[in-house]
Amino acid sequence: MKNLVVAIDGPAGAGKSTVAQLAAKKLGYTYIDTGAMYRAVAWKTLQQQKEVTDELILEVVKDIDVNLQYKDGKTTVTVDGTDVTGEIRTPEVSAIVSQVAALGPVREKMVDLQRKMGERGSVLMDGRDIATNVLPNADVKIFLTASIEERARRRHKELTEKGYTIDMEQMKADIAARDKADSEREISPLVQAEDATLLDTTGLSIDEVVERILSMCK
Repeated sequence: MKNLVVAIDGPAGAGKSTVAQLAAKKLGYTYIDTGAMYRAVAWKTLQQQKEVTDELILEVVKDIDVNLQYKDGKTTVTVDGTDVTGEIRTPEVSAIVSQVAALGPVREKMVDLQRKMGERGSVLMDGRDIATNVLPNADVKIFLTASIEERARRRHKELTEKGYTIDMEQMKADIAARDKADSEREISPLVQAEDATLLDTTGLSIDEVVERILSMCK
């Protein structure tokens, strides 16, 4: 099997990161979580302890150094040399990441970094606009989705296990709002690429989804 470039897109909470990491491990590929890169910018923005404005985000992204290292089956995210792998998954970061990702200069910087990573081959990259914008020539393109109810249930479980108290109805509303923001933004909106395969994971186990991704890569 040649060294494929695999692009997986999909909405918030579809399980992209979970299944992409497992599929990459089985393929022996490098996993690149592009959402984590935007979360890293959001995290650094919050560290300024100021009102979150577009101007503040653009100031922060100017000299940010975001690095993803994949080893021992997991991705470590650093910002300016600091490991923020856990910190970027908080509800506070989630609340502003769509605002961060909608800004042109932020996307330009992140996409440039992502394309350089993609050039190496044997890469599995997930995000919102990988197949349509970042890696339009990817060998395998997958659009991963699930119902809002299913995605809310998964995210609720994940956050509850981390000790957060989250209202399920609020979680559904947040995911619907995130879908709207990601799909309607002017720059690289979330859409299924014409040549991408739709994979609806509602009712499927993680292992079943991973197996389907692997079969698409063979």
